[in-house]
Amino acid sequence: MSVTIRRAEPDDYEAFYRTYQDRDSYWGTLQPPFPSREVWRKRLAEWKDSDVIFVACIDGEVVGNAGMHSNPNPRRAHAMHIGMTVRSEHSGKGVGSALMHAVCDMADKWMNVSRLELTVYTDNERAIALYRKFGFEREGTHRAYALRDGEYVDAHFMARIRAKDLR
Repeated sequence: MSVTIRRAEPDDYEAFYRTYQDRDSYWGTLQPPFPSREVWRKRLAEWKDSDVIFVACIDGEVVGNAGMHSNPNPRRAHAMHIGMTVRSEHSGKGVGSALMHAVCDMADKWMNVSRLELTVYTDNERAIALYRKFGFEREGTHRAYALRDGEYVDAHFMARIRAKDLR
């Protein structure tokens, strides 16, 4: 079983909808549960040209996604924020690693993005380990960052800065 990465297309909205029906998929993100198909159709049809959204496929089926989102402030043009999820039945099968490799490769080799940022819940140990594997470091912790299933949860702010861009 191999993982194939490609750019997301507007017609992938149904796969995004299915992904976020999975409790584990929205549990680890800021996405609300039970999104409508129309929400994902609009998002994928109307994304900004500066954003990059990838999907991971196994046997032609979309099983995860990752996006790099730009900042409108020109002083932060060197930085992009990452969001990612993998459907629970495909967790631990290299899907997250394949998506992170694609994101980092695009940022470094094609977009000249020197700083990748992300926010991850402090109890999402699997994701934190994945991000560390790709050079992300924890820069801080946000207390009571988001409401999840009726409780406020903390989140780490992590970033990866290309070594050549560090002072």
